[in-house]
Formats: sequence, structure tokens, C-alpha cells
Amino acid sequence: MAVSYEKAGVNLEAGYEVVRRIKSHVASTSRPGVMGNIGSFGGMFDLSALNIKEPVLVSGTDGVGTKLKLAFEMDKHDTIGIDAVAMCVNDVLAQGAEPLFFLDYVAVGKNEPAKVEAIVSGVAEGCRQAGCALVGGETAEMPGMYLDGEYDIAGYTTGVVEKSQLIDGSKVKVGDVLVGIASTGVHSNGFSLVRKIFSDNQLDLKKIYPELSEEKCLGEVALTPTRIYVKQVLDVIRNCDVHGVAHITGGGFDENIPRILHKGMGIEVKEGSWEILPIFRFLEKYGKVAHREMFNIFNMGIGMVLALDASEADKAIEILASHGEKASVIGRITDTEGVVIQY
Repeated sequence: MAVSYEKAGVNLEAGYEVVRRIKSHVASTSRPGVMGNIGSFGGMFDLSALNIKEPVLVSGTDGVGTKLKLAFEMDKHDTIGIDAVAMCVNDVLAQGAEPLFFLDYVAVGKNEPAKVEAIVSGVAEGCRQAGCALVGGETAEMPGMYLDGEYDIAGYTTGVVEKSQLIDGSKVKVGDVLVGIASTGVHSNGFSLVRKIFSDNQLDLKKIYPELSEEKCLGEVALTPTRIYVKQVLDVIRNCDVHGVAHITGGGFDENIPRILHKGMGIEVKEGSWEILPIFRFLEKYGKVAHREMFNIFNMGIGMVLALDASEADKAIEILASHGEKASVIGRITDTEGVVIQY
């Protein structure tokens, strides 16, 4: 027992208990290529175990942002790890890469092993959904940096794609259609505004608002984890000629879809071609946010967009439907720069 360290606010025994608690969660994410066991100084992955001739590694790192504040208020910590994984793996997916492994970093004010286990169980669930392995991580107890009961989480992933199959937007052309895949809600962006709207209107996180949900309280709806699109989109990529992929995160439609375009190109999106989820109507109403501005902040019910030739749209939508995804043609690429939302 490191008594002096514990007097400074760091409990080493709690750290050891966390490792014991999370071993089974980590083991559940194993996949071909994983080497070593949890507890090593570095996570290892054998790239030669994959049948890839010219591997290109694609990496991504991200956090969950102030959505964490809602998790604290709701004392619900078993889904926030899914968000951390989703934000990273969906990004590398946009280059056509299959996520191979993931590492997490959890910083806490006070190490509460049961809470850390809940967080990591969510990370493991996200990794299972993405088909990637949780090969390591770090739990840092930082008294004085974070309040007791509060924490931060960030993640990192590396994916791989055959060089000849890398999606870099070079194939995107005027006339391509945009296939939008439904989101599960706000995902993990825009929560500074979400929380302000809740606060300004004195909305109760524990209350059920019928216009939003008949079964879940406001906090539960807001904490709905980010959708992970890896397996279903990789299936489309293997069977269709996908020209570009955009992950709709912070900045909504205006910031993210143009990232796959060339100079002189723009997009037209037809509102009504997909379902705008009730949470966005709710935020627009209580926040008095201009309707057009909503598309510049939130995903508005579309978490991922694929650009491809119109002749392949039906096939892509059919493949996504076989995975239980709602998808539709939501717009097209034009020869006029800018983002136009048609109402």
C-alpha cells in the first residue's frame, strides 16, 4: 500500500482493481492480428496476419466532448465509451479503412473501479460493433485536475486499407448522388449548445417529454450512443464503387460533406428525403435556432454520407438495409460551390 501517494489522492490499489475488472471486457474484443495481453507497456498488432498486399494505415483520435456532462448528471457511464470508439472508427472508415485496434485514455478525479469498469465496458462494446480490438489504454487518477465523480475519455484507432482501394475523394464527380445513413440522434457533437438549451429552458433530464419520446427521459434520449457504421459501410465499399465518404460530425452538413469535394463542386440536399429525428425538432424549438442553422451544427438524422454514381445507389441502400440501416438518396453533387438545403 503506497500510503503517501494515497494521502495525495491517488489510490494505487483501486488502479489494480480496475485492471482486474476490465480484463474480460478487453478479451471480448480480440481479433486476428492481436498480440500480447493487457498489462504490457504497448499494444501490439501483427499486420502480416492480414491478407493485404499494399497496406495503408489510417489513424484517428477523438473524444466525446461535453456530452460527458450529461453522463455525470444522469450517473450513466456504460454508453459513453461507445461514443469514444464511434468518433474514431467512423473517421477512419471515411477513407475506406477497416479499424484494427483501439486504445482508450480515461482521466478521473477519483478512481472508482466500478465506474471505470462501466466506461470501459462501453469501449469494449464499441470495439465489438466495429470489429476492432481493444489492445490497451490508460486510466489516470488526477486529483485536483478533475472533480470527484468527473472524468474525461479520449480514444485512438488505427485502420488499414489496400492502397488501391483507398477512398480519398479523387473519384467524386458532378452528378454523383449522396446516400445518407440514419443517425441515432445527436451523436457526440454540439453538446455545448444542447446543454445550454436544456439549461436556459430549465428542462429536466429525468423527465419524459412526449414530443421527444413516450418511454425515455430527456437525459436518456440525449445520451443515445453514436452509431458505429463500420461493418455495414465496409460491405457497401466491397460491393459498390464508392467515390467518397463523409462522417457527419461537428459542423453538420456544411462542414463535413464538402470535405470530399473538389474545387468548383457543391451539394444540394433535399429535406424530406430522410427522417429528421424528434430530438432535432426539440432542440430547434426550445433553442429558437434558425432551421437552416441546425444543418450547420447537427447531423439532423444523417450520420454518414456516401457519394457514388446514381446507378449504384439502389444497390448500396439495399446492402445497408440488410444490416438494419435506414438509408436513402438525400441529394447530389453539383457544379456550384456551396451547400444548398432544398425545403
